[in-house]
Amino acid sequence: MLTLLIWIILFVLCWPLAIMALLLYPLFWLLLLPFRILGIAVDGIFELLRAIVMLPARLLGGR
Repeated sequence: MLTLLIWIILFVLCWPLAIMALLLYPLFWLLLLPFRILGIAVDGIFELLRAIVMLPARLLGGR
């Protein structure tokens, strides 16, 4: 009987949190999208700099 009561309390407390998470997830995704785009751009800049720095070694026969 106690287990059933615990499950009922858990259901009453958690379903609003689950619905709120389902509704707020797309908003958080949209808010974080510019940071993801910025991260991709910064990664591209670092890869370009790495390629420029490594170019003489590659031309001279390094890995």
